[in-house]
Amino acid sequence: MASPSRPVNLTAEQVDELNQKLSFLRHDINNHLSLMIAAIELIRTRPQMAERMMSTLVEQPSKIAGVLNKFSADFEQTFGVARPKLP
Repeated sequence: MASPSRPVNLTAEQVDELNQKLSFLRHDINNHLSLMIAAIELIRTRPQMAERMMSTLVEQPSKIAGVLNKFSADFEQTFGVARPKLP
C-alpha cells in the first residue's frame, strides 16, 4: 500500500465516521461468520439439511470480502492511500 506523501490530518468528525464504518465492518463480518457457524452446526446435528445449508455457507465469504473491500476503499480515500497494482 502506498503511503501518503505528507502528513494526514483528520477532523474529529472524520475519525468518528471512520470509527463508525469500522464498527459496521466488525458487525457485518461477525454476522456472516455467525451464519456460517449456525449452518455448520445445523449440518452437524441434522445432516439431511446439508444441501439446504450449503448455499448459506457458499454465499458468506463473498459477502465478507464485499464489506471488507468497501471499508478498505473508504479507509484508502480518507487517508489518501492506494493499493499497489498487482501483476
